[in-house]
Amino acid sequence: MTFAREAWPFVLPFGLLAAALLWLRHPAWAAAAALGGLGTLLFFRVPAREAPTGEGVVVSAASGRVLSVERLPASEVGDGPYHRIATFLSVFDVHVQRAPVAGRVVSIAHTPGRKLAAFRAGADRVNERRLMVLDSAGERFGVSQIVGLVARRIVTWVGEGDRLDRGQLYGLIKFGSRVDVYVPVEYTVTVQRGDRVVEGETVIARREGA
Repeated sequence: MTFAREAWPFVLPFGLLAAALLWLRHPAWAAAAALGGLGTLLFFRVPAREAPTGEGVVVSAASGRVLSVERLPASEVGDGPYHRIATFLSVFDVHVQRAPVAGRVVSIAHTPGRKLAAFRAGADRVNERRLMVLDSAGERFGVSQIVGLVARRIVTWVGEGDRLDRGQLYGLIKFGSRVDVYVPVEYTVTVQRGDRVVEGETVIARREGA
């Protein structure tokens, strides 16, 4: 397991504080600061994942609990209706995101907004978010990173034109929140509300006949 580089501005102050407290002979407070740093570091963990192989497979972009599965139009992604699979990330979940399919990044659009609880109805429309659209063999897929009460920044490590493999790391939401995956309706959703999913590994949809 590795850690995202964005962790260090948050973790290093805890380490410096722990060292200072230890030097001042306050071992209990130093231990508390060290534990705080360790806990913060775990927010940025990047576990090893192995994406499933095969055609017509869509994997979860985030780790957490499925918040909802809906069918709705998504003109910002592509033509026609889409399945939208929303996943809620608690502060205890892995916070990195991975590409649900292999494809080329068509667009990345950032929308400023509020920071309501990500599990609330309408948070996907009013909260700050970043939508990445992927073209996979002529089909369009979308992944939306959405902030919440605790999350304060969205990070995306790729740009338009980049090619991603299924399960490849592409970003994170600092301290969690919500990730929505948009899948063409020709695919069959294989998860339901309440299911636990793992980013880059859990199959959330399959193409009919694949």
